[in-house]
Amino acid sequence: MANLKDIKIRINSVKTTRQVTSAMKMVSAAKLKKAHDDVANIHPYVEKLSHIIYDLVNSSSEEIKTELTSHREPDKVLIVALSSNRGLCGAFNANVVKKTEEVIREKFSAQHKNNSVSIVAIGKQAEKVLKQHGYRVEKNFNDFYDHASFSAAADIATSFIEDFIVKKYDRVVVVYNEFVNAVTQVVRAEQLLPLEMPVNKDDVHYYDYIFEPDISTIIKIVIPQALKTLFYKMLLDSIASEHGARMTSMHKATDNATELIGDLELEYNKARQGAITKEILEIVSGAEALKGS
Repeated sequence: MANLKDIKIRINSVKTTRQVTSAMKMVSAAKLKKAHDDVANIHPYVEKLSHIIYDLVNSSSEEIKTELTSHREPDKVLIVALSSNRGLCGAFNANVVKKTEEVIREKFSAQHKNNSVSIVAIGKQAEKVLKQHGYRVEKNFNDFYDHASFSAAADIATSFIEDFIVKKYDRVVVVYNEFVNAVTQVVRAEQLLPLEMPVNKDDVHYYDYIFEPDISTIIKIVIPQALKTLFYKMLLDSIASEHGARMTSMHKATDNATELIGDLELEYNKARQGAITKEILEIVSGAEALKGS
């Protein structure tokens, strides 16, 4: 059995750890509130915007095609991995890396063999692990989280759009954690470019729009804006998921620390009781020895 001093040191150490994890949990909970509000606000907007674009494209008597909706063979692929700059958030980052590797393995294995799969990382954690696994991370935008805003997200999305237009990439896929609630995040791999239109016509509701100047011009202006908004939505989902995952992880760590402290205090009390009993026995034995003499 460990001596009393060692047990006491361990108890104090675990208590310090519990203070840290508890503080991190509260910080993440505060950040999650704002992130959750941002996600709740943008989701209906993106959904309605997507429906309007689909309606515009499919309600026209003429076939509308733009560079951003035209499909071509995906000879060159870009995968955008959204993770975090910090750890201590459970499987949040690991799930992004796992999904990225799964997408490459199952959908773009031929391109990967031809060294035609590029990765852009937004978050240091995914970038670090993917590089360790031998993947080519072309660039990163890890500083996005220092000034997360729509304008910053739009600048990044614009670079993807420009690369797609000049055919540097034929397909752009974003891997991210979709926010469901504080304890649930679902990792997704969604195609950003080219913009996919619904196959099922029942998903489209036709309206009698009045176009000025004409539908083709409007679509060419609206689609890039919609893509930027969609990408921003994915980033907001990822940010909210990170705070939710970290809050949940730190909550579990705090509970585990509390349980460990209880076990150590029980061990400490047993050891202390044993030490007291031993001292009493020594005193009684000494007294008996004195009587006998």
